[in-house]
Amino acid sequence: MTGNVNPAASGAPAGEQRRSKYARTPTEYAVHLLIEGGHREEVRFPTIQEFQKWYSGELVPKSSSADFITVPIKNVQGEYMVLRPSSVLGIRVEPVYSSSVERY
Repeated sequence: MTGNVNPAASGAPAGEQRRSKYARTPTEYAVHLLIEGGHREEVRFPTIQEFQKWYSGELVPKSSSADFITVPIKNVQGEYMVLRPSSVLGIRVEPVYSSSVERY
């Protein structure tokens, strides 16, 4: 077996994990909204901070409201989505990594 899997065996202080100098950075974040009635929608945010800003500024303050809020949709010209915050049952945030070779 090559490489150390035990951080203590590699000389790292206890409780610390070594980070690779080749750590990947997500190019965007896919946010999966699980909506009442079994509906699922995916929207994308360029950074986790932009998602957190939308989440804490729009969704959380109106979480029990039946009024519509706007959900930002990236890269779609002339299309928008609105939803009732009270109908959002769950949210999954997934980092998306792209490489120089796109696989579509």
